Amino acid sequence: MSADLSDLIKAGLRDVPDFPRPGVVFKDITGLLADAASLRAVVEGIARRYAPGTVDTVLGLEARGFILGAPVALELGAGFVPVRKAGKLPRETYQATYDLEYGSATVEIHTDAVQPGSRVLIVDDVLATGGTGEAAVRLVRQAGGTVVGFSVLIELGFLEGRRRLTDVEPHALAVL
Repeated sequence: MSADLSDLIKAGLRDVPDFPRPGVVFKDITGLLADAASLRAVVEGIARRYAPGTVDTVLGLEARGFILGAPVALELGAGFVPVRKAGKLPRETYQATYDLEYGSATVEIHTDAVQPGSRVLIVDDVLATGGTGEAAVRLVRQAGGTVVGFSVLIELGFLEGRRRLTDVEPHALAVL
């Protein structure tokens, strides 16, 4: 991780207290995304870790992972697959459910979205508790793909979400 890129990301964040519920401090990345140079630096920062031809598909986790994942896929010459909340995709899906501190949630991909044997990079904005990431890894494997990377803009290190990703080494551009 480049110190300059990490500093750029940290400077572009805004903390929003008590969103979406009391006690949570939401990391607002919209200012970072609104600046073209910052957005380009972030996309290139994620993509440069992977040699050309080593990624077939980029999975972006709903919803801010879509914003980062799609341009990363273009940089890598790979396809893009959205990981959606349950009930948002119109055809047959693979589903993975994970626990949250206040219940559970389910994410899904189309059954034909990841081809067997394909090399998949998972991209998201924040690695917090790791539940969504862990579910995405299960979806890739259920479809027969191989996870070759897990990249995030920000890791909230104090939540220790990487512990849930036992056999995937996450890469964060900035750690808070």
